[in-house]
Amino acid sequence: MVLTDKQRSDLHAGIYDYLVSRGPEFAQCAEALTQADPVSCSANNGKRASTSTSSAPILEKKWTAVPRLQRRVLELERQMATNAKIHAHRSGNDGRGSANPGGGMPGGERRMLPRPPAGHTLQSHSAVVTTVALHPVYTMAASGSEDGTIKLWDHESGEYLRTLKGHTNVVTCVDFSPKGGYLASTSTDLSIKIWDIQEYKCVRTLRGHDHTISAVRFVPPSIGALYLEKGE
Repeated sequence: MVLTDKQRSDLHAGIYDYLVSRGPEFAQCAEALTQADPVSCSANNGKRASTSTSSAPILEKKWTAVPRLQRRVLELERQMATNAKIHAHRSGNDGRGSANPGGGMPGGERRMLPRPPAGHTLQSHSAVVTTVALHPVYTMAASGSEDGTIKLWDHESGEYLRTLKGHTNVVTCVDFSPKGGYLASTSTDLSIKIWDIQEYKCVRTLRGHDHTISAVRFVPPSIGALYLEKGE
């Protein structure tokens, strides 16, 4: 690999800085490098005088950064491989480069059954999970539970986002609005709550049922109709 003059100068300065930081044992090595490249080493002396002596040499910082970057690259490669498998399954690809134009099943029927291993296991509820809904735009999922809470997740990364509290009994159903600005939830406490997803708060509570509310849905707008949500 051929280095540019600037890269070579930075490399020599980093080596010189490291040798000086090692103490008298490496003083002769540092002096030899100074004689070989006085410009880079003298410039580095000025930088050391203007910075704290307790900071680690730049060469050590770069050396320790390399393994972190390598681990990150491996992690991203594993994530890409997992996403490729999921995409192949959803598009009907059999994993050998051939795709069924019908979506993976004979007769043109698309197969969307989940297959192990799971991409993520989301755990935070203290009781049985009763309902799940996916955001129509973002990689967000909402889950309701018998513990009376609603939890929001990033289902792509598996990260827990927020807990919505307001119901006093089992949450039976959750549903996102068509553009995802609101979340509706029902509960055996005989209430329906509308949540603002941007501010993570309940903006309205609807009451009127005399028995357990088992489901809730936003009515999608008709084709061509103007539909606006908060912030539009």
